[in-house]
Amino acid sequence: MSAIQVTLPFALLLVAASVAHPQEVKKDIPYASPANARQVLDVYAPSGAKNLPVVFWIHGGGWQAGDKSEVQVKPQAFMDHGFVFVSTSYRLLPSVDMGTIVRDVAKSLGWVHSHIREHGGDPDRILVMGHSAGAQLAALLCTDDRYLKAEGVPFQAIKGCVPVDGDTYDLPAIITTAEIRRTAHHLPQAKFGHREKFGNDPEKHLDFSAVTHVARDKGIPPFLILHVADHPDTSAQAQRLASVLKVAEIPATIFSAQETTHTRINDNLGKSDDPATKALFGFLTERLKP
Repeated sequence: MSAIQVTLPFALLLVAASVAHPQEVKKDIPYASPANARQVLDVYAPSGAKNLPVVFWIHGGGWQAGDKSEVQVKPQAFMDHGFVFVSTSYRLLPSVDMGTIVRDVAKSLGWVHSHIREHGGDPDRILVMGHSAGAQLAALLCTDDRYLKAEGVPFQAIKGCVPVDGDTYDLPAIITTAEIRRTAHHLPQAKFGHREKFGNDPEKHLDFSAVTHVARDKGIPPFLILHVADHPDTSAQAQRLASVLKVAEIPATIFSAQETTHTRINDNLGKSDDPATKALFGFLTERLKP
């Protein structure tokens, strides 16, 4: 099956992921003006793409590291399944504060909504995903609508959110957990942990927590929350986020990945034999039904 056959039903596109297809890659596209060196994104599109759904990917790295190029097999996997794939960079701590990081990613998504049709994507069918720090950013953008509204992106354009193994959907909870754990083990507190990264201010901690902003009738998209089953912090945070979403009657599914790690769940996402990937494409199939 050629990637040019973009008019086939989405379910049929999902079975065609074993062979790499021709693609068009545009790298280092600035999404701000004037743009910082990190305010750039990459677009991967199947050749001949037209009106395809879009995956918007946010890298991890503790808000201090990482890059849009760290995508492993994801671009090819998503293109082979009939998507345009976008990976974004953003400015990092400590050069900027957390609010600036969130606004960078929102601005990047705003560029996608305005320009992705030029690259074969559908601006009204965007899936927001991210790993680790990127999971927090994805969940926040998909629950706190202030950031996307500022960039002209309606929640209705976001068809699903997939945060991958994040531990910061509820910042007060993870800050308390980490500090109690260190105290109990007679360890010094982190000098630049979540408390400091997010502003060392209880109000900011609440404001940067996705769970704070979940409410009915906001247009928040359905969530698939992927996490490592053996990771106590990301497991607890996944349950916490899903619980709040369900109370607000927003569809939320948790997938607990077995026998993996925080790094491997990201590295393997997109591989055909990966259980989390199968759960992901099942979710996307459901979300993109006509």
